[in-house]
Amino acid sequence: MMSHRSVTPGLDGLVGGADVALGLSDARLGLIAHPASVTSTLTHAADAVRVAGYDLRALFGPQHGARGEKQDNMIESDPYTDPHTGLPVHSLYGEVRKPTPEMLDGLDALLFDLQDVGVRVYTFVWTMALAMEACAEAGVRFVVLDRPNPIGGLQREGPLTRKGYESFVGLHPVPLRHGLTCGEMACWLKEERGIACDLAVIRCDGWRRSMFWRDTGLPWVLPSPNLPSPKSCLVYPGMVLLEGTNLSEGRGTTLPFELFGAPWLDPARLVARLADARLAGVIFRPCHFEPTFQKHAGTLCGGAQLHVTDPRAFEPVRTAIEILVAANALAPSDFAWREPPYEYEETLPPIDILWGNPGLREGVEAGLDANDILLGLGAGLDDFAASAEPYLLY
Repeated sequence: MMSHRSVTPGLDGLVGGADVALGLSDARLGLIAHPASVTSTLTHAADAVRVAGYDLRALFGPQHGARGEKQDNMIESDPYTDPHTGLPVHSLYGEVRKPTPEMLDGLDALLFDLQDVGVRVYTFVWTMALAMEACAEAGVRFVVLDRPNPIGGLQREGPLTRKGYESFVGLHPVPLRHGLTCGEMACWLKEERGIACDLAVIRCDGWRRSMFWRDTGLPWVLPSPNLPSPKSCLVYPGMVLLEGTNLSEGRGTTLPFELFGAPWLDPARLVARLADARLAGVIFRPCHFEPTFQKHAGTLCGGAQLHVTDPRAFEPVRTAIEILVAANALAPSDFAWREPPYEYEETLPPIDILWGNPGLREGVEAGLDANDILLGLGAGLDDFAASAEPYLLY
């Protein structure tokens, strides 16, 4: 366990005067925000920016909305007037996911302050990428108020998105668990992917790559309704793959992504098989649960709960593959892949765009084990690490 170390997000730096060199004091600003866009003392960004004297003209809401009002995933938001600030709120989740010229009209700079969770399929980094493109086209400055990666910046896992499998859960070739902050990702997108916007990053002070959320000293505010705790973020890089199947990933329970199962799974047999895999840093508890919404709502499911015992040794992607292999082996006539559409992709199987290529689906169907499915991914991770190295801020 690391000794306590205080970390402050980029938002604190902005309202504390770190923008002097950026010349934002007289700029007309827009803000991409959600409920986790708060200072280290829990003041929301929209309030903190206005109290600090900045000219905030508009808010922009990502998936789940600027106020986090959309409980389920893939629920679109309409434009509205924010009841607290009176500012217009533009939705960036729906048919329009890239800010339009009309949205940016009259703005000098667009602030981006979303708490990401370090996983390629979490849509906030792609909201950022599209906003960077729009700002480049409109001549609007783009300023990232950086935040910690809650699952650390040292480990990377999973495949990069393969050409032809790009989607809103992977617009660029990034690993499933990428190990970057939003500020670092923005720098990488600008230089390596050619999004030539006028970019500035206000760093989060005190964060180190070896830190998990528990080491930051910051209060946790859920960035989306189904990542309610730092523990759910630890398992999310792998367990999100269950969205591409007919297994419940625990949505509709109080422990999304920590609970998983299906009506046709036997918890004891499942956990016994997973124990044989000897996965590092995690143990499984057999259990039953009944989701209140989403898959198998109102139906008793058998499954397990993940208990992460060592975050540094735990490999969430490998763990999820073992779960998929086990479910398919234990109930081959019941286990199935989810059908499209999914995240605005109408044709490709959801599991393929989540994984970034068809390799996981094909491997499970062929009866391969986790080692075989993961074989060869290291080269892609090494290439990505080398390309990201010049843009690491911490």
